Amino acid sequence: MTAMTPGSNLPLSAVRVAVDVTAPVRLDVSGLLLAANGKVRSDDDFVFYNQPSGPGVTHSAASGGGGDTITVDTAAVPDGIEKIVVTASPDAPGATFAGTEPTGTVRNADDGSVIATFTPPQLGTETALVVVEIYRRNGAWKVRAVGQGYANGLAGIATDFGVSVEEPAAPAAAPQTPPAPPAPQAPPAPAGQWGPPAGAPAPVAPPPAAAPPAPAAAPAPGSGKINLDKGRVSLQKNQTVSLVKGGAPLLSSVKMGLGWEPAFRGKSIDLDASVIAYGPDRKKVDNCFFGKLTILGGAIQHSGDNLTGEGAGDDEAITVHLGGLPPEVTGLVFVVNSFTGQKFSDVAKAYCRLLDAQSGEELVRFDLTHAEPRTGVMMAKLIRQFSGEWEMTALGEFVDSRTVRGMVKPAAKAL
Repeated sequence: MTAMTPGSNLPLSAVRVAVDVTAPVRLDVSGLLLAANGKVRSDDDFVFYNQPSGPGVTHSAASGGGGDTITVDTAAVPDGIEKIVVTASPDAPGATFAGTEPTGTVRNADDGSVIATFTPPQLGTETALVVVEIYRRNGAWKVRAVGQGYANGLAGIATDFGVSVEEPAAPAAAPQTPPAPPAPQAPPAPAGQWGPPAGAPAPVAPPPAAAPPAPAAAPAPGSGKINLDKGRVSLQKNQTVSLVKGGAPLLSSVKMGLGWEPAFRGKSIDLDASVIAYGPDRKKVDNCFFGKLTILGGAIQHSGDNLTGEGAGDDEAITVHLGGLPPEVTGLVFVVNSFTGQKFSDVAKAYCRLLDAQSGEELVRFDLTHAEPRTGVMMAKLIRQFSGEWEMTALGEFVDSRTVRGMVKPAAKAL
């Protein structure tokens, strides 16, 4: 098996190859059959979940937590087709690849043996991606790692390759507002970085006085990820920060402090903080909690159980030696549970914060601003990127679970 890098290629010895595209989130995967001019011959050459077969190419949907698959029978591909590009886009509307690492796995479709893998590095605001291409060269078939991102979704890829997208594009074009009056209510500057919608007049850059997007440490919702260069970062739900400072990834020891206070004076609250470690397939590797204070050879350590939630400061802390984590650990989800069944609506000021374990400096903080009458909450996740750096995303998702064991499945879905 070969781990490919962007632009690299390999000869294919198998006649039938399958490309699985997996990620911590649900992806829509498709295949486009391109002629020598780089375009599809017709919309029939666009293979996806609603049109699962084309000449020599088939789409099969994910099952059992896996990814969608594009299978190419090179012997059945028409002579006029030079390449098949395999694309992916997040299933959630408006979602980007920020904080998500898709992986393309190329297999022999007959015996299942893995030929190569490719994980595009450092994705951000892209909403669609060309992962790999299966192409014909001098009568032989090869695979090339691509990793080209698009900001305008699968429609942008389809348009580039000649697929007609007029009908799908209509809803997004807001047909109810054909005139130009919306111009005065143009979206804020950050959202326009990819240009105005087709047909709309190009907005004039706002005057400098109106453009201070507040040099606060946290990005505006949906604006993507930032790093630690400007000091402590305060996250809101679903925001992401890259644990990079001065251009270098943070690989030292960090401490995740989790704290809470009873909502009513004199009423103690017994919550348990834990962390669940996952592999690239979102399968649990191990979990660390009050009953198992050290895991992964000491790379993760728990401070012990707090039975009341009383007192200032963190109630429980989990130290993670990022540089000491084994390579099979690619994701960590930090959770809090109420073993005694008390609801989070009885909790006040729940938060998590990431600190430099050596200096005690607070790096990232996430304050839970609302509560639900449930017994578990996923506070935050750390994801290892292909480049080696880690990213932290605030979650704040409530579930019904009183133990870390019950958090394994919902936390895997949150990766």
